[in-house]
Amino acid sequence: MTMKFDASHGLLKEDILSYQDKVTELHSAIRNRTGAGNDFMGWVEWPVSYDKEEFERILKVAEKVKDKAEVLVVCGIGGSYLGARAAIEMIQGMYSDCKTEVVFVGNTFSSTYVSQVLNHIKDKSVILNVISKSGTTTETALAFRVLRDFMEKKYGKEEARERIIATTDKARGALKTLADQEGYETFVIPDDIGGRYSVITPVGLVPMAIMGIDIRKVFEGLNDAYNDLNTADLAKNPAYQYAVARRILQNQGYDVEMFVTYEPQLQMLAEWWKQLMGESEGKDGKGILPDSACFSTDLHSLGQFVQEGKKVLFETVLEVETPSEDLTVTEDPANLDNMNYLTGKSYDWVNKMAEKGTIEAHVEVGGVPNIVVTVPDMKEYSFGYLCYFFFIATAMTCYLLEINPFNQPGVEIYKKNMFRLLGKPGYEK
Repeated sequence: MTMKFDASHGLLKEDILSYQDKVTELHSAIRNRTGAGNDFMGWVEWPVSYDKEEFERILKVAEKVKDKAEVLVVCGIGGSYLGARAAIEMIQGMYSDCKTEVVFVGNTFSSTYVSQVLNHIKDKSVILNVISKSGTTTETALAFRVLRDFMEKKYGKEEARERIIATTDKARGALKTLADQEGYETFVIPDDIGGRYSVITPVGLVPMAIMGIDIRKVFEGLNDAYNDLNTADLAKNPAYQYAVARRILQNQGYDVEMFVTYEPQLQMLAEWWKQLMGESEGKDGKGILPDSACFSTDLHSLGQFVQEGKKVLFETVLEVETPSEDLTVTEDPANLDNMNYLTGKSYDWVNKMAEKGTIEAHVEVGGVPNIVVTVPDMKEYSFGYLCYFFFIATAMTCYLLEINPFNQPGVEIYKKNMFRLLGKPGYEK
């Protein structure tokens, strides 16, 4: 078992194992794909049922294009970019030595941002990966229209075709039609896997591979998690323990979950987690509001509220056993900063002591429940394992709440209003 779950600081008033009968029933619904939203449960068997030929083609295309790419531009929104960005930053860090830079667009209407991206990449060698099942998602479609024009003017239509990769529906939609017409390299977004679960499909794998991430190792972790977590036994399944702990804590009145990391390169992982939990659970007037923080940085802004503010939240700490890199504190003869007492200690040890001290303060003095999920490192294998851990935990925690984890009807409401204000045909009052 790669990941660990610790609820000893959770201040739980119910025993997690008391939920065993219900978990056994719902585990069957997950594994047999008989629960609500089962049309979008392709991720359950994906670690073994994925398209092996397409996987190999991703590796070949990545090898082919990465030599052309000073910049990889990923054009997508929501699940079409959050997972890939989370993976790239978690695995490679914030300032990696990868020769290719990655830039994300298609996730905002900000004219300033899009203009600055275009200016930033104008003199660089660019590969563009556009990701959209329909090809009509407004943020992504608008950005792709601008980027496609940029690519064709920069390279000419023929070479632009070689530099644009489309990840989209296998058979229909505006982007699929255009990709077929233009002859773009295309990869498939599976019909039965929703956007927030799609990082383990070509949606996430193509950008990862182009950025030099070993996606075979990602799948090793994914496959091991699929095997390890294929048990209804709560005593042996940390993902289900986490799911049950969330329900117990909400029953105790905690309606906000703060996902806490101590590594800046995990901040986008937290953003991905927020979409996974927020879209899956936030419906029918139910659910826990997902929030996030990066400590110790945010202890200097949010720490006061967590410690002494209204008791609305609990913390889920993602702990990393071994950092990607480490430093040793050196001695300063003058010692004006009074830091010599740390001479010879590692930065990571300091980080771990900050984590331990914070948990003690928040739990023992502040009365804020803390649950801890531990991963061994921030490498490919751990990312793959962690994805499946959170997928199956999300399914369980939502089924315990008696809601469909796989739809998101609420996100369409703002779009209708926006389309009306934009004057889109068919959306007039």
